[in-house]
Amino acid sequence: MEATVRGVLADVLGLSHERVAGFEADTPLFGALPELDSMAVAGVLTELEDRLDILIEDDEVDGEMLETFGQLVAFANTKARA
Repeated sequence: MEATVRGVLADVLGLSHERVAGFEADTPLFGALPELDSMAVAGVLTELEDRLDILIEDDEVDGEMLETFGQLVAFANTKARA
């Protein structure tokens, strides 16, 4: 799952794969990465839906799930298991 989330962040945000490979669970995302603005969030979530064959409802999206890399991975894991 981490590899998928890393790939989505690199591809959608235009980040280098080396940079994304260095993300730890506590690496801050939203508000810390200038590339991850409110418009980019939609792209990241859409790409996660496509790659994981999941559906993310609007009411599931909040700042907490995008706060850190680990929280985004945990959210994706939860959705993929549902």
